[in-house]
Amino acid sequence: MMLAEQISELLATLPKPVGWFGSDNQSGAHGEVVDAITEANAGYASGYGGDPWTDRCNDLFRDTFGSETETFLTFNGTGANVLALQVLLPKYGAVICAAGAHIDVDETGAPERILGAKLIALPTSDGKLRPEQITEFAHFTDVQHHVQPSVVSVTQSTELGTLYTVDELAQLAYVAHENGMLLHVDGARLSNAAAALGVSLKTITFDVGVDAVSFGGTKNGMLGGEAVVFNNRVTAGGATYLRKQATQLSSKMRFISAQFIAMLENELWLRSATHANEMATLLDSLVRDQPGVRLERPTKVNSLFPLLPQAAIAPLQAWVPHYTWNEPLNQVRWVTSFDTTAEDVTKFADGVVAACALTTLRS
Repeated sequence: MMLAEQISELLATLPKPVGWFGSDNQSGAHGEVVDAITEANAGYASGYGGDPWTDRCNDLFRDTFGSETETFLTFNGTGANVLALQVLLPKYGAVICAAGAHIDVDETGAPERILGAKLIALPTSDGKLRPEQITEFAHFTDVQHHVQPSVVSVTQSTELGTLYTVDELAQLAYVAHENGMLLHVDGARLSNAAAALGVSLKTITFDVGVDAVSFGGTKNGMLGGEAVVFNNRVTAGGATYLRKQATQLSSKMRFISAQFIAMLENELWLRSATHANEMATLLDSLVRDQPGVRLERPTKVNSLFPLLPQAAIAPLQAWVPHYTWNEPLNQVRWVTSFDTTAEDVTKFADGVVAACALTTLRS
């Protein structure tokens, strides 16, 4: 019998988690969010944001991110990133980002196709850009033969689960501005980053000089919806019109707004992100240093990137869904959610340890 088959048979004898570990997109919507949608689903209201829910939502965003900020709700994360960059970029502008950034590899070329903008994807070992990498491209400025680096886009938390500190973001903003660029944050998991750092959403965005944020809701327990937040009305520019052009203007906006009200009014964003982070930390503690499991970095937010024995990967994925991250390295990604339970984490960890131990015995 093949080793993978033996592992599958072994896993079949173990208690199986109910929850999955592939992505926080795989979980359902938080009950408080569902209740908010139900409450908004009463009677008639003006469309396209002319409703009381959107007014309240905008007030809450200003309370959370700053009184001068301007917020534009979108359907999804790719739409949010495209809208943010569309507003910030001149027609001849380019975006500096980390190689492996979501806008670089996971949006089917949307920024490039829709905006016609060049992405300058720079190599990093941990998903984080450094100030000196931005400075390196400053000599392109005002040279008519070169695309003009106009926006620096960073992901917080990064695609590798790492975090920019408050000081690191401030340094990036300073260098970007000194070189005539703006700083955009892809914050699909910004809530998890803020929870891990123990700071407010404003502290790691507009307080340190960020110009625009794509703020995630779907990955943190919303049914669907994201927001683009600009530091002020001037930066927001023509976002009112560009959102429609980018097909991101919701006619029944009250339902997206109601979800963000639920997230922001009583800090559901923080409660959900904190729980997801804690479940990832628990999973880390149960599998780290176990035979056959290698975690190269400490777990900071709600994602882990372990290297596993190749024979164990497919059986584990068939047992509980999750994704391969880097196939040549036998690296997978596990993600916890607002509704991940400690019981499911323990069951999943037991399966991982058992599968990897069996491969170790056979090697």
